Amino acid sequence: MAPKAAKGSKGKGGKGGKGGKSDKKADANDGAVTVESLQEKVNELLAELDHERVERNYFQLERDKINTFWEISKKELDDRKAELRNKDREGEELEERHQVEIKVYKQKVKHLLYEHQNNVATLKTEGEVALRLQFDEHAAREAELKRDKRSLKLELKELELAHEDVIRELKQEHDKNITKLRQEYERNVKELQLKAEKKMKLLRDELELRRKVEILEIQERKNGHINELMRRHEKAFGEIKNYYNDITHNNLDLIRSLKEEVADMNKKLAANEKLMFEIAQENKKLSEPLTRALKEVEKLRHELANYQKDKMSLQNAKSRLHVLETQLRDLTWEHEVLEQRFGAVEKERDELYEHFESTIYEVQQKSGFKNILLEKKLEAQAESLEKKEAQLSEVLAASNLDPTMLGAVAKKLDDVLDAKNGALKSLQYELDRVTKAHNDVIRVYESKLTEFGIPVEELGFRPLVTNTGTGPAGLVAS
Repeated sequence: MAPKAAKGSKGKGGKGGKGGKSDKKADANDGAVTVESLQEKVNELLAELDHERVERNYFQLERDKINTFWEISKKELDDRKAELRNKDREGEELEERHQVEIKVYKQKVKHLLYEHQNNVATLKTEGEVALRLQFDEHAAREAELKRDKRSLKLELKELELAHEDVIRELKQEHDKNITKLRQEYERNVKELQLKAEKKMKLLRDELELRRKVEILEIQERKNGHINELMRRHEKAFGEIKNYYNDITHNNLDLIRSLKEEVADMNKKLAANEKLMFEIAQENKKLSEPLTRALKEVEKLRHELANYQKDKMSLQNAKSRLHVLETQLRDLTWEHEVLEQRFGAVEKERDELYEHFESTIYEVQQKSGFKNILLEKKLEAQAESLEKKEAQLSEVLAASNLDPTMLGAVAKKLDDVLDAKNGALKSLQYELDRVTKAHNDVIRVYESKLTEFGIPVEELGFRPLVTNTGTGPAGLVAS
């Protein structure tokens, strides 16, 4: 058959096999194909033919529009070219006019330069004449000023002479006044000297009298003081004389008593020597008890040192005991706080256990339900695909189409199959994603159980874990 050959020529072995299978079904079901189905297929093809004709008319209209647009654009292009040529011609005319105007302006500039040179020459001559006149005026004025200067010098000399005469007169008058003032000053000085000498003489006499009176008073006080000192000295000398007489008598009595004491001491010395001999004998007898007593003293000193050490160690032990008691109080308080935290953590663990168990059941139910739905969808899609392939093979076998139409139909069929395969892949990806999320939840739950010290066996069931990756949540390998 022609459709089988056309489909086999495309090189799709799998689809060709399906076509052969559908042909076998068509041969087996030739009696089942009716004229009504063929009539419907013919009507569909006629509708497609009408649609193609409408599209062909639409494309012809579009082509006519494009041609008209192209002609209009071509005409506009010609118009623009003509306008451009006109503009170029106008530009050339303007350039020529500009050159003519430049020549005219050059002539005007030449005339202006000539007039300027003439004006400069006339101004130079006028300036030289004016300069000469100014020079003459300046010379005349200079001569006049020199004459005025000489006259002013003469007047200045006359004024200087008059000024010198006035100064000379003022000096003479000033000298006279100075001599008068000097004479008056000398007279005043002499009067002041006489007054000062009189005052000095009076003061000298008064001070001399006062000095003599004070000297007499001092001499009287000195004589009285000398008499008082002599009286005191005689009294002190008598007292010292009596004191030393008493001391000599006392010393003589002391010497006599000391001699008696020396005799007594000699007697006591003899008795003491005898007593020392006896004591030496007793010391020899008491040397052994003394050594024993010394050893006991050394032992007691050692025990005293140990007692001090024990006392220090006891104080250290008391201080350590105090520190340990404070640490014990702190540790008991921390223990109570930790017990409270432990109770809160246990409560949180129980709540997590209850909520997590219910969540696990819900997730398992949802994932199982989704898996069942996806499997049913896959089965339904597979059945519908087989039915569509069978119907297509029957239609192709029944309608003897040309190879071009058959290729278009086969292409559409391939597109439909690709779309269905894409839908299958997306469904498979969704299934893998849900399974991955389920496994991630189970892993997190087990890690939390191990973190809180709860064995997984206490759950009462074994969670269903499939083989998926351990990457980040939501990341599924296609």
